[in-house]
Amino acid sequence: MAKKQTRLETEAKLEISMITDTEVRIKGLKALINALGEVDAERFISLTMREPFDYTKWHKNLWADKSVTEISNHAMQFRKNEEDR
Repeated sequence: MAKKQTRLETEAKLEISMITDTEVRIKGLKALINALGEVDAERFISLTMREPFDYTKWHKNLWADKSVTEISNHAMQFRKNEEDR
């Protein structure tokens, strides 16, 4: 029978899997550069710093015209494409 994890063991695993703010920034910048190229990634950063931007509001309306099934299909296709790279 498998040993039940203690709360401390579970919390320790969560802490190990968390990445630092610096790592998030690096991964985010790499993702932007991969998606947009260096020039447009820098342009995107400039635009978001220059103009007020409410991510929560933007995200809430991002998929307003799509059904849950459409969003799920899109996510599955995106994941498949990433795995095929």
